[in-house]
Order: sequence, then C-alpha cells, then structure tokens
Amino acid sequence: MPLKNDLLLRTIRGEQTERTPVWLMRQAGRILPEYRAVRDELSSFIELVQTPERAAEVTIQPVDLLGVDAAIIFSDILVIPEAMGLPYEMVENKGPYFPQTIRTENDLKKLRVADISENLAYTPEAIRLVKQELDGRVPVIGFAGAPWTIFAYMVEGTGSKTFSKARAMLYNRADMAHQLLQMITDSTIAYLKAQIQAGADLVQIFDSWAGILPAAHYHHFSLPYIAQICKAITSVPVTVFAKGAYASLPDMRSLACQTIGLDWNMDIAEARKVIGPDKTLQGNLDPAALYADFATIKKLTTDMLNAFGPRRYIANLGHGVYPDIDPDKVRCFIDTVKEHRHH
Repeated sequence: MPLKNDLLLRTIRGEQTERTPVWLMRQAGRILPEYRAVRDELSSFIELVQTPERAAEVTIQPVDLLGVDAAIIFSDILVIPEAMGLPYEMVENKGPYFPQTIRTENDLKKLRVADISENLAYTPEAIRLVKQELDGRVPVIGFAGAPWTIFAYMVEGTGSKTFSKARAMLYNRADMAHQLLQMITDSTIAYLKAQIQAGADLVQIFDSWAGILPAAHYHHFSLPYIAQICKAITSVPVTVFAKGAYASLPDMRSLACQTIGLDWNMDIAEARKVIGPDKTLQGNLDPAALYADFATIKKLTTDMLNAFGPRRYIANLGHGVYPDIDPDKVRCFIDTVKEHRHH
C-alpha cells in the first residue's frame, strides 16, 4: 500500500522535499490526556506494551491529535531483556526495575537469545494493526534499544546516574560483557526484522546511555554491536540515536545507517561537518524549550530549521518529550515546522 505521506522516507533518501518532516520521540504517551485515559484502564504500563490493540491505539493518537509525519510503535526498549529471560517491572514515577540482574557466568547461562514468535510477538502484531488502521497515512517507525543501553539495565537492575555496576563489568569481565552484548545484538536483529516484516517502514536504535561511556569503551562495547545491527537491516532505513556520544560522531559516518539523531547538546553545524552530506540528521530541539511561551518556541524552532537547512533533515527534539509539557506547546512546535519554508 503506497504511503499518502512519504515525506519522512523521501527526506531520508536525500530527495528534495516541499517541507521538513517532523515527529517526536515519546510522542505516544503521557503528554496526551487521551493516552492517560487508555493507560488508566489497564493494570500496568507493561500490560499496555503487551496488548497489541491498545498499543496500536496509543501509537496512532499523536498522528490524529498532533499531526506528526510518522507513527512510532508504542513499546519499550526493555522488552528485549524480558524476552531473553530477565523480566522487569515498571515502577510508577521511578522507572524500570529488574528483580534479577546479570552478575555472574551462572546468571548469563540462564539467558537465551530471544525467540520473537514465542516471547515478543506482541510488538509485530501491534505494528500490523497500526498499518491496517493508518491505511498509508504516515510511515510507521519500529525501534529497539542499542545493545550497550540494554546491557546497562540488565547488569545495573535499574536506571542510574552512573551505571557503575554495568561499567565495572566492562573493566573486570570484558569477556562476559561481550558475550552478553552479542546475545542482546542477536535478539535485537531478530526483533527488528520481525517489526519490519510486520510493516515498519523504518527503524530506530536508541542508545540512551551512550554518553556515560569513555570514548574508548564506546568504540569497543557499543559501536561494533550497533554496526552489526545496521548491517543486518537492509530492507528499510535505519536511524541511530546515541545520546551524549559526541566523541563518536565521526565513527557514525561509517555505520550502515541512513539517519543520525542528535541530542540537544550537539552543535548542528559541527555535526553536519563531521557526519558529512551523505546521511540525514534528526533532532535536536531541547525538550525543555517546550516549556517556553509560544513566541519563543516558534523562534527557537525556526532558528533550528534554518541551521539544519532544507536537505536531509528531520525535525525532532533532542530527546523524548517530557511528560508534563502542554500538548498545545507540542502542537506549536509541529505547526512551526510544517509551516516553515526554506528560502
């Protein structure tokens, strides 16, 4: 089925487009009262992720309510450890928590490479429903966490400012770290391929904790695994978003991905120079800018659009939208992008 709005995909291919496409990380979620209404009917966040009909419903909400140029499937990066045999809980206002973590070779032996049809069928199913329902209105984005970020949670057991346990393993048990990272990578490739088979038009890899590794460790424990995933996905475009990975931007040029996401601390001109003209850039408004008044949001958004220029650029925030931001401010951002014309 041909897409009625393929702006995002044309931009990624480097074609000239009538305007800049726009979507937001975490657009399906707590900023929308309509999302909260669905969430309140279910017992938990994880139940929402694992119920394809409801996940599909909240995936489509921002397309209807905000007018974005893409739908990103509603899910969570931590479905991968769960499918590998390490279940997690989502603690309200605190984030993810793993009752068991990976510390020893024994812990590692209990894990498996995820069997998608057996342990993770709900995400591809949700994508199928979204594709059916959207009927080509906008492309659908599938996603997964980068292996290092998933590893960080599996070893640490929870979100952390330092991820000291996870980082200690890189120094003390590099062999074990690589073994776990490879299992996560194999699981992730299978998972993304299942999402693509279900209809995802492109996929994004989120390396949320890229920025806490020293450059040498990022090169050794994160980039090679992201590179494996990019190489394995050949049928749709891949976006890599590595938050805080400034030192590694030059190396991202050689990844077999089409788009690089920038966080809000990355300099636009510098990133373009380092990454070169052959990849599309995505980002990178500070999410906190959406707390400002409408005139300020308009100005900051316009400045950003002008800095990125008309080609190979997808407008987005430099991280996920914060849950307490007024949806009207989000609409202001989106409308400013949609109305903008490069001279």
